Amino acid sequence: MTVDYEDALDYSSRWMDLIRKTEFPTEEQAHTIIDESKDNFAEHYNRNWLEYRKSVTESGDWASVEWTGNGSVIKDVLGREFLDFLGGYGMMDLGWSHPDVIETVKAQLNRSPMPSQELLDPLRGVLAKLLANITPGNLKYSWFGASGTEANEAAMKIAKLYTGKSAFIVGVRAFHGKTMGSLSLMGKSDFRVPMGTMYGGQVYHVPFGDADAVEKQLEICEKVGIGVAAVMFEPIQGESGAIVPPDDFWPRIRKATKKYNVLLIADEVQTGLGRTGKLWGVDHWNVVPDILTVAKSLGGGVMPVSATITTEEIYQPMMYPNPFMHTTTTGGGALACSAAIAAIHVTLRERLWEQAADKGNYLISKLEEFAVQYPQIYEKITGKGLLIGMHFNSPELGYKVASGLFKRGVLVAGTLTSAQTIRVEPPLIITKEQMDLLLERLGDVLKEINTAM
Repeated sequence: MTVDYEDALDYSSRWMDLIRKTEFPTEEQAHTIIDESKDNFAEHYNRNWLEYRKSVTESGDWASVEWTGNGSVIKDVLGREFLDFLGGYGMMDLGWSHPDVIETVKAQLNRSPMPSQELLDPLRGVLAKLLANITPGNLKYSWFGASGTEANEAAMKIAKLYTGKSAFIVGVRAFHGKTMGSLSLMGKSDFRVPMGTMYGGQVYHVPFGDADAVEKQLEICEKVGIGVAAVMFEPIQGESGAIVPPDDFWPRIRKATKKYNVLLIADEVQTGLGRTGKLWGVDHWNVVPDILTVAKSLGGGVMPVSATITTEEIYQPMMYPNPFMHTTTTGGGALACSAAIAAIHVTLRERLWEQAADKGNYLISKLEEFAVQYPQIYEKITGKGLLIGMHFNSPELGYKVASGLFKRGVLVAGTLTSAQTIRVEPPLIITKEQMDLLLERLGDVLKEINTAM
């Protein structure tokens, strides 16, 4: 492409006007936006992304381009409504455009959107204090980034700095992010192999939920003199399909890591802040990790923000002698922190983890009835709270279910390390009526698929 500043000025000006409009676009404008969006994604973002989007491949003449959302309902640019049972992969615990979060961020935006980097920005301290108040045990200090993979990279660095060791023990089919350190802990080859050489320290993968395997790997590393910095797991594996470990898993690995003087990291990027029916996933087993990471819903569905929280002792190498050992210019910015403060407030005020537990029990029981009714379609249902996996007998069946629901105005999606699993991960504020609509439409889809088999 040739450089064209004038065209860029005109194009950005037109889109700034569209962004500022409060009314819906006209039908003609909407069609133009859809065509532009498809073209821009194909020519300048990721062409194959379009092939994976049911909104493009299954929606008929006009691809769905999201425009606005409220609560558990998304509207596309043509004004069509979709029930959100995807929840932005766990970002939308509070639903779309929660008013308390929006108003808090707007107020901070009008005051100061980003920190000076020299004066003390108060909200960073406020958020750190709040996280110390609500996380398990004596977790006290926080480091802030924008994404889950950044939080996990920070956790890796903190573990290495504190222990002076470099090996990690993680789970098969685990998902901890896609930057190079986090990717090295990934439990699936699809994302690792194309990138070639991973993190230089040793990484040992063991079956998730197998406490014997963790204990044995720790024992072997001790015997052969390999220094393990940390054991890292998701409380419930999200991207592999909402896989819940046996009840003895977390207590046993906590005991084993203490025995071998190894840190325990809980990746709560997806499970944290109420998603699984407890405020933190590890709360199901009354386990206190040494380091806890959180992201996704921490920003209230409004701003990207993540945190890595640990104890004062473990955080010492991040403070002394060099407080700039691991930093990011924009991490913990004022807008992000304002959103997180409001999101925590709403979560605590509404006791959303309790809502997730009750609604999850209802939804899982109904989905299990479908699994019994259609064994030729379903393998199983897994999950806790509103982190639910529908496991099908093949990836093709999973796609048919997801696309069938999309055609009926319901958003769901697959998972990144389990091709035949569809996630059901709605906002925690989802209503009983909306859950019943999902079940009604899912029943129609399953009947249709079964008839065609």
